[in-house]
Amino acid sequence: MVDEILLDMEDLREVVAYAADSAADALDFFERSYPFDWRPREAIDTARLFARGGKRIRLLRDAAWAALRSAQDAEDAAASHAARAAMCAPSSAYLHPLARSTQVRHILGAAGHAARAAELAAGDVPAIAADHVARACRRATPRLVEILCRYPAAPSGGGRVGELLRTLDMMLRGRAP
Repeated sequence: MVDEILLDMEDLREVVAYAADSAADALDFFERSYPFDWRPREAIDTARLFARGGKRIRLLRDAAWAALRSAQDAEDAAASHAARAAMCAPSSAYLHPLARSTQVRHILGAAGHAARAAELAAGDVPAIAADHVARACRRATPRLVEILCRYPAAPSGGGRVGELLRTLDMMLRGRAP
């Protein structure tokens, strides 16, 4: 049996606000290539509405699915990761109160995809991703870190985005990557 984590609506709003701000960092990478596709921007806006006190309703899931379709439609890899970051923002409202490492992706997924989008947009330069991870680390509030620390460390796998996510996870938990 998996232990349950205590989460209240304000915890979820904190996670979603963080994810939305992280995704917004990468939105330009998508919009430069696809200026008439508003789905990722709408996903971030929908997440921000929830973070500011909106209800956790189907609109969040619909916005996440729409942003994922943008990611799948994008031929540019940086744009695709930027759209995936946007997809993660409203999805993070559905963080499960289960003590599973995979739930860390709900908390840090937007930051990981945003960092990968920036890295790819710069020509696959790891230092650019490191800068984005550092920014994501500075953005994290004490409450977000406390929520993160209720969960086990980020899981293995996930390719380059998984590496970036684990690096951020270790930094936020106060461990050097």
